[in-house]
Amino acid sequence: MATAGGTGADGGVLAYSGSATLNGPQGVNTYDSRCIFCRIGSGEEKTTELLHNGEEFVCFKDIRPGAPHHYLVVPKKHVGNCKTLKQEHIPLVQRMMEVGRRVLQQNRVTDLEDVRLGFHWPPFCSISHLHLHVLAPASQLGFLSRLIYRINSYWFITADQLIETLKTTDSSN
Repeated sequence: MATAGGTGADGGVLAYSGSATLNGPQGVNTYDSRCIFCRIGSGEEKTTELLHNGEEFVCFKDIRPGAPHHYLVVPKKHVGNCKTLKQEHIPLVQRMMEVGRRVLQQNRVTDLEDVRLGFHWPPFCSISHLHLHVLAPASQLGFLSRLIYRINSYWFITADQLIETLKTTDSSN
């Protein structure tokens, strides 16, 4: 269960009040009451067991696991899908990767080379709130999961590939 006051390496719990939409810098939504990931991040979805509950991110098991360890790292603030990111979001993606690796280690995954970290590329994402898929061991992905989380496909991009793509984009776009 999600616990108030839970801690993670990225800090304490960030609390949201109510189900209104809060506006962040430049009118960017930081909370959307219609978004399941916003509700999980704010602690409103009591049935979701949080493996990590820090100031910036939550991590929980994917409801349709594609590997023995399949977790989602989700920002607590509402961030659009990976296609909306810009160069200045690289540190955010890197911190998401760090949280994902840390949760794997906490769950006794020792081979961090046999891991797949990535995002579904729009329009192939079911929820338009940034979420990193953390899958391990990647060598044990089933047939369908190998297709869904396929490297170099039109529908899935690894976190490292996303960072490289963001490095080459103009942050003013």
